[in-house]
Amino acid sequence: MIIIGEKINGTIPSVKKAIEQKDEEFIRDLALRQTEAGADYLDVCASTSPEIEEETLLWLMNIVQNTVDTPLCIDSPNPLIIEKVFPYAKRPGLINSVSEEGGKCEIIYPIIKGTKWEVIALTCDNRGIPKDTRTRVEITEIMVDKALKYDITPDRIHIDPLVMALSADNQSLVNFVETLKEVKTLFPTIKVTSGLSNISFGAPLRKVINQHFLTLAMYAGMDSAILDPCNRDIVTTLYVTDALLGKDRFCRNYLNAYRKNKIGPVKV
Repeated sequence: MIIIGEKINGTIPSVKKAIEQKDEEFIRDLALRQTEAGADYLDVCASTSPEIEEETLLWLMNIVQNTVDTPLCIDSPNPLIIEKVFPYAKRPGLINSVSEEGGKCEIIYPIIKGTKWEVIALTCDNRGIPKDTRTRVEITEIMVDKALKYDITPDRIHIDPLVMALSADNQSLVNFVETLKEVKTLFPTIKVTSGLSNISFGAPLRKVINQHFLTLAMYAGMDSAILDPCNRDIVTTLYVTDALLGKDRFCRNYLNAYRKNKIGPVKV
């Protein structure tokens, strides 16, 4: 399971405050703690006004890259911003994201051609987020076809079927799983991801919903997720599910995480 650490994001009030106050130590600590908790990538998202997004994103990238070796997940809704900051990344990572909205593929795909960079691809277009599985799969096919024209193979793409909040759509998980299965049937090497906490937005006991979604999505074949690697309950769920699915030989990862106190004592 590929963990994309979510904590360096300007939509989080404490991070927004750190950005406004140029608190480098706060950002450095987030990078270290997520890396130590096992993050494979660190999402870096400024979420500021458009006028200062580029300089803020570069500021965050530089702090993270001077602190840890964990690859970046460069995150912006504006592909032109990603294009500008991309040359300052020190090692291949993830781009978050492309979609069939506003010509994003045509901007992002050329800059990662001939590299080892991977990309998150959202199943939406200029009409918005589709409610049905078929449209999501069709959008995936279009984005994969475009990627191949730039020699970007499906194994470098993380498809995000855009799971909806359960409080707004009680078929949210079902639609996510159906999309995942159809996409993987078409493109066996493609990865499927999600913003883990989106499923629980607006609902009570969000942590519990997130944990159960993670288990069911991993069982269905989800490969990566944007989540908080410092959340012991989520990390415990991840390691246990991997072991139960037979993906953790002799439960080594689970046992090592437990011994290193990554997941803490398990209450039974």
